[in-house]
Amino acid sequence: MSSRLNGALSPPIPLNRSGASPSQRQKFPSDTLRPFIKTLLTKTLTNASWDSNDKPKMAAYSKEISERVKSRMVEMEPRGFKYIVTTTISENAGQAGRADMSCHWEDTDVAIQEMYSNESIIFVCLAFAVRLP
Repeated sequence: MSSRLNGALSPPIPLNRSGASPSQRQKFPSDTLRPFIKTLLTKTLTNASWDSNDKPKMAAYSKEISERVKSRMVEMEPRGFKYIVTTTISENAGQAGRADMSCHWEDTDVAIQEMYSNESIIFVCLAFAVRLP
């Protein structure tokens, strides 16, 4: 079965090894991960401040958070998904910002986004769980 999205024909949805369609397979529990990320960002970044002269410190925030989110995802669902976590930290200088994401997913895949900001920084965490065939 294929579907049409914005005029483009998507590939057929494959059956998994057991013959079940993706809609019958378990979805990643994003409702459990979202509060974990929100709490992690708050606890880790509450006293953080932007320091353009200390790039290793800014990079360490991103690395620590992305590694902890990925570890939590693997702990929640150790098999059956490919995990991608991206983080972005930037100075909060009162600027406006906008980001959009468009994805074509199977029903079992999820994307979770959480943002934290204070007077000094803006931090965005995106976590993706993509079901393996």
